Formats: sequence, C-alpha cells, structure tokens
Amino acid sequence: MIGLLGFAAIWGLSRWFGWPRALALGLIALWWAFLVLATAPHIGAPGLAATLGGDFRLWVLLGALAVLVAGYLALLSRLKARAAPAKAPAASGSFSPAELDRYARHILLREIGGPGQKALKGAKVLVVGAGGLGAPALLYLAASGVGRIGVIDPDVVESSNLQRQVIHSEDRVGMPKVFSAQQALQALNPFIEILPYHRWLDEKTAKELIADYDLVLDGTDNFDTRYLVNRICAALGKPLIAGAITQWEGQLSLWHPASGGPCYACVFPVRPAPGMVPTCAEAGVASPLPGVIGAMMAMEAVKHLTGAGETLTGRLMIHDALYAETRTITVKKRPDCPVCGSP
Repeated sequence: MIGLLGFAAIWGLSRWFGWPRALALGLIALWWAFLVLATAPHIGAPGLAATLGGDFRLWVLLGALAVLVAGYLALLSRLKARAAPAKAPAASGSFSPAELDRYARHILLREIGGPGQKALKGAKVLVVGAGGLGAPALLYLAASGVGRIGVIDPDVVESSNLQRQVIHSEDRVGMPKVFSAQQALQALNPFIEILPYHRWLDEKTAKELIADYDLVLDGTDNFDTRYLVNRICAALGKPLIAGAITQWEGQLSLWHPASGGPCYACVFPVRPAPGMVPTCAEAGVASPLPGVIGAMMAMEAVKHLTGAGETLTGRLMIHDALYAETRTITVKKRPDCPVCGSP
C-alpha cells in the first residue's frame, strides 16, 4: 500500500538525515492530509484513490487514533515529570567528578582522605607576598585544592624576578604580581577562588584582611612587614606560617600562640640592625632555594588544615642548601613577649 509506504519513507529519511523530530512529524501530517483529500468522495480522483490504497474512512480513523496516542503520551510525560522527586542540591563542600579525579592522590592518603580534602576545599588562606617564597607556596596551595586563596603584594613583575619566582613569566613583566599570580593559579586549578590585593599591607589593611582568613603565609623580605603580620595574627588568634631565605639558607616555622606555641617575636624580639641581614637583591639567592622553602610552607599549610602529621609549631627548621643540611630546633613561648605574652 503506497499510503503506508509513504509514512515509512518519511520516517526513514528523517532518521537517516537527522531531521528535527518536529519536521518529520510535520511531513507525516501533510502526507496524511494528502491521503485524506485524495481518497475523499467527490474530492479525490477515483484512479488516484485506488493507487494510494485505503479507504477515506480508514485514513480519518488512523489520524484520529494517532492524535489520541500522541495526547496520551504527552499527558503521561507530564505526569511523570510532576511525580519525579526533585534533585537534592549538592552538599556544601561536595566534589564534582572532575575534582575527585584531580585530588585522588590526596584522598588516597590515610592522613588526608576525603575529610581532609574537604577541609582544604573549605579553607581560606592568605599569602603575603607573591615573590620567591610566595610563588611556589601559592602554586602548591592551589594544586592542593585550597578553596580560597588571597594574595597581597604591591610590586610588579620584573625580569630579575624570573630567576626564582616561578609563578610569573616573561610575557607578564610589568604586570602587578598579584594579577600575574592569579592568572597562573586559575590556569592550574579552575575549581578554586583567587583574590588578588594589589596594595601595601599597613596596620589597618592587615587587620581587616587577616580577619577574613583561616591561615596566613608570610613570604615577605622585609622585617617591618614580618613583625606587622605576626602582631596582627597573634592578636586575632590566627596561625602564621613564615619563611625567610638569603643566599643558600632558609628557615621556616608555624607561629601560633593561640595554640600554646610561640609567636615570631618570642624568638626574634628585636629586628636586626640595618645591613646585618641583607636582602636577596643585596646578597643574592640560589634559584631553587625559595622553591624548597616555599614548597615546605605549603606543606605545613596542608598539614595544619587537614590535621595530618606534626607541624612546625614550637620548632624552627633551618635549611642549608649549600651543604644539604637541615636541622630543627625547639623554640618556646616567652611569657614576657610584648606581642603574645601575659599582660
């Protein structure tokens, strides 16, 4: 029967060429209308009706049946949609499949696992300085999945920085370091939030900024900022991971008087006299050294945030890269410390 073959041909061609469903149904409806008119008494030609096959009443009945079936299916679909349970919103701190794949090596670690990785995702860490120490620390904090990372630095990228500040690149020379760092970190991990602060850190700024974060990493190269950050962190009860480098040597500790440990001023109560501790610009620095100490700062941050292992609270680590020696000394809280001691 040519009439039925026409329906099959239209549907087959639509599937073969990938026509939209609405177009296929529209062509089928036109073919049905043609069949009805061609076989209708006093309208269609008798010879054409015989060629197409089928009785006028048969085609009308077939059309009515198709409409009823289509209506029933549409109603059934709407009822199913209304009866389906609404999807629960994703729990705060939950991970997408891409994040689970990204952090799988962390989650496999017994000391971190899923709870530790969730703690990293919910953590807010401020890094003071996007230079030699801040660069590797920022990269590993981002790679570790710290959910919010703030970075404050007033400087711009210079070509002399590229010998050791691995977060920056040649094409970003002249760009503020915080925005250069933001580009690098977002490219490394799009699942985290980066907040750049292109400004100097003064007393007022430090109080407002540090109060918004769970942990502070200080990688600055001047004593005024170090003492300022330490004082504000101690006053707000915030843990502080501070590193320092010069030439071939670096040091690192976690200062947290709120947990019973010393603050930076307990161990270094008086800043050195001018010229006694030259900066990297004055004395030079081995290129990988800030990477070593900066990565250790990030490692201390991960341990502190996840509760893994033993941190450097109450201990000062000193690393001599020239002779490949590392030693750790115990440091204690001073009751008479003007920053964190008893009044």
